[in-house]
Amino acid sequence: MTNPSVDPSVDPEAFRERAVTTLVTARDRTTLLTSCVEDPDLTAQVSPLMSPLVWDLAHIGNQEEQWLLRTVAGQEAIRPEIDGIYDAFEHPRSERPTLPLLTPAESRRYAAEVRGRVLDVLEGTALHGTRLTEAGFAFGMIAQHEQQHDETMLITHQLRKGPQALTAPDPDPAPLFTGPAEVLVPGGPFTMGTSDEPWALDNERPAHRREVDSFYIDTTPVTNAEYQAFIADGGYDDERWWAPAGWAHIRGHSIKAPLFWSRDGKQWLRRRFGVTEVVPPDEPVVHVCWYEADAYARWAGRRLPTEAEWEKAARHDPAGDRSMRYPWGDADPAPEHANLGQRHLRPAPAGSYPEGESPLGVRQLIGDVWEWTASDFEPYPGFQAFPYKEYSEVFFGPDHKVLRGGSFAVDAVACRGTFRNWDYPIRRQIFSGFRTARSAGAA
Repeated sequence: MTNPSVDPSVDPEAFRERAVTTLVTARDRTTLLTSCVEDPDLTAQVSPLMSPLVWDLAHIGNQEEQWLLRTVAGQEAIRPEIDGIYDAFEHPRSERPTLPLLTPAESRRYAAEVRGRVLDVLEGTALHGTRLTEAGFAFGMIAQHEQQHDETMLITHQLRKGPQALTAPDPDPAPLFTGPAEVLVPGGPFTMGTSDEPWALDNERPAHRREVDSFYIDTTPVTNAEYQAFIADGGYDDERWWAPAGWAHIRGHSIKAPLFWSRDGKQWLRRRFGVTEVVPPDEPVVHVCWYEADAYARWAGRRLPTEAEWEKAARHDPAGDRSMRYPWGDADPAPEHANLGQRHLRPAPAGSYPEGESPLGVRQLIGDVWEWTASDFEPYPGFQAFPYKEYSEVFFGPDHKVLRGGSFAVDAVACRGTFRNWDYPIRRQIFSGFRTARSAGAA
């Protein structure tokens, strides 16, 4: 079947089918994340950085009700009294445990009732005529929203103390990558962003031409072994490598290694979803903040790629001078392309997924770990907030750094070559790693 996410001539029924599939996939994952622990773990707050799992569960239902039942279908509110409780902008995460939250049982019933009505609405809605309904955008937006909260809940599971609650098979073993350490990306213009991806969010729009000078980028993300060399060389104790705010932050919080790492004699250990294990040397490093990524890059005599450089490496096909949806082309991600969707609970070894590499030979640009870039989160030329300013516009500015590419925790519906993530440069609980770059004229 022609890919309905890129071909506007496809029958609207293809979009309807895609919307059902993505909504069901998201709900299956939400159910897994909220049924693998007992109710006390759902209502507990494991960190002031995170909401209780039960808040995320009911918030997912509330957003779905507000946009799909009330806005799209014009239905009366099911529980209008809880709107404020589950408004992410009204209450910071640290306050949410003190709110009169729905119980786990009430949250499950509420989310299930909303979903049942939504599927009825989807069946009868014409997927054209308004910007919200065109190609099923509102339904795709809600599927992405739920998967984004599923990623947040997976972060909460990683922060949670106690026995292992989640399991998944490891990625397939990969031979040690022996390809080139870096790839040259030729300079010149390319098309950044998108104007025709039906479910792209406002900050990915519009498509525009961007000029990028020639640069080299790492073929794979920086690995644990490479990062350990930075630690062993005194990287955390040498102010030369750190931005002033980063140096103050790591000194003030006594940070000496990635989050969840600990030293045991001569080896590094990490805690991963309730299991303590030796840090695998060939996996991409994960749980580092922007300041750590930036310091490593300086130590290595390199830098972080800009957001435009990252996207050109991921999407530009020099043979046809066009920008693709993904490094491997326009087809939706398949298991051979990338490590996505919580299929595994860890990054795959560096150099994995050769079928997912870009035309220039860069690997693992999608999946495994979010990749910090050098860029602040800013709007594209011609940006228009849609359908609400609080999704992107209120975050624009120098306070947030852009991450690209998704991670093993990201579902394919919320990950594409144009997708933009952002966070504070001190954040480490997220599934964040990085790769480095250098200008073509640099030694």
